[in-house]
Amino acid sequence: MSFSSRVKEELSRQISPARHCQIAEIAAILSLCGRIQISDRDRYCIKIHTENVAVARKYFTLLKKTFNIITDVSIRRTAYLKKNQVYTVIVQKHEDAYRVLQATKLLTADGEIQENLSIVRNVVTQQACCRRAFLRGAFLAAGSISDPEKFYHFEIVCTTEAKAGQLKEIMATFGLDAKIVVRKKYYVVYIKEGSQIVDILNVMDAPISLMELENIRILKEMRNSVNRQVNCETANINKTVSAAVKQIRDIEYIRDTIGFGALPENLEQMAQVRLLRPEATLKELGEALDPPVGKSGVNHRLRRLSEIAESLREQATETKVSKE
Repeated sequence: MSFSSRVKEELSRQISPARHCQIAEIAAILSLCGRIQISDRDRYCIKIHTENVAVARKYFTLLKKTFNIITDVSIRRTAYLKKNQVYTVIVQKHEDAYRVLQATKLLTADGEIQENLSIVRNVVTQQACCRRAFLRGAFLAAGSISDPEKFYHFEIVCTTEAKAGQLKEIMATFGLDAKIVVRKKYYVVYIKEGSQIVDILNVMDAPISLMELENIRILKEMRNSVNRQVNCETANINKTVSAAVKQIRDIEYIRDTIGFGALPENLEQMAQVRLLRPEATLKELGEALDPPVGKSGVNHRLRRLSEIAESLREQATETKVSKE
C-alpha cells in the first residue's frame, strides 16, 4: 500500500464528533468528486465516485451517521486495462439527496444546485474545526501525497480555479503556504515543503501518518548531514593532499637545481622534514622540527620554499629563451 493510500485509510476512520464538521467534510467530497443527476421530473440523485475502498466506506459512514441515510454502493472496473475498481456511493431518494444538498449549502436560495457544485464562500467552512474537516474531505476526494522516501509533494486536484483558490485560502488560515498550478484542464493545489506537509497532516487529524513522515524526515536529514560532513572532509583531504604534492614537487626542484645547501637553515630543515614525511599534517611537521614550530610557522616556511621554486623555474625559462 502506498503512503498516500495509508494516509487515506487513516483519514477514512476519522469521524468528527460534531455534526457541522461532518457536513463540512461531506460538502468537500460532493464538490470535488460528486455528481448530481436530475430526472425529467426534477428529482435529485447524488453519486460520489472513488477508486479507494476506504474512501468509499468513509462516504457511506458519513451519510449514514450525519443524515441517517442508507446509500447504495456500486462497483465497476475502469476501462483502462480494467485494473482499478471504481466505487460509487449513491443517494437514490430525492428527499434524501435534497436534505444533503440543503445541509451542505450546495443549493441556492431558490433551491437550485450551485454551478459546478461550488462551495466557494460557503458558510459550512466558517469555523476552524469545520475547515479542518473540509480539508480532510477534499484530500479524500481528490488528493494524493508522494512517497516521502523519494520526495515531498502533497496535492488536491480541483476542476475550477475558484475551488482551488478556496482551498488555498483555507490552508492559509492554518499557516500553510500552498501554491496553485494548472495541469491540463485541472487546477492543482500543492505543497512541496516537508514541514508544511507535516502541518497539513496534523490539520487533517492524521497523527499516525504524521509520525511516519516525521521519522522519514529525521532519517533523511541525518543522512544528508552525514553526507555533507563526509563530502567536506573528503574535500579537505583532497586539498591537503594536493598541497602536499605541490610542496614536495617544489622541494625536489630546489634540491635538483641549487641544492639544499643554498637555503637558509630553517628552510633546509623544513624541506628535509617534508620529504621524509610526505603524508604528515602541518601540525605533525611542526612537531618534527627542532625546535618545534606551530602550524602558521610551518605554512610560512613551505610557502617560502614554493616561492623560491617558482623563482628558479622563471629563471630557467628566461635562460632557455635567451639561448634560443
